[in-house]
Amino acid sequence: MGRSKSELLHGTLELLVLRVVESEPMNGYAIGRRIEDLTEDAASPLSIDEGSLYPALYRMERRGWLVSSWGTSENNRRAKFYRITRSGRKRLASERANWTSFAETVAKILESA
Repeated sequence: MGRSKSELLHGTLELLVLRVVESEPMNGYAIGRRIEDLTEDAASPLSIDEGSLYPALYRMERRGWLVSSWGTSENNRRAKFYRITRSGRKRLASERANWTSFAETVAKILESA
């Protein structure tokens, strides 16, 4: 079984969402599926529940990191598609750098202990 949002480090879901929509606009369902697909071969695959994903999307939209527009999903249903903004790209770059630094620090501790 995969990790849920509640098991992710604070802010990690936002980082993952920004990275996934960086390449193309996606609806909420597709974002969740993409994260799951990208981690399916990992030791601990991620499973993002809708109760965590949609509030995060709304929060990121309020912060100006994403914008949304209505469109038609792959199965011909009306869906809200999210696109990263310039501010979102800046946030993604910053969070990526923070994550890399954090991971390197944790790795040093794990290797030395």
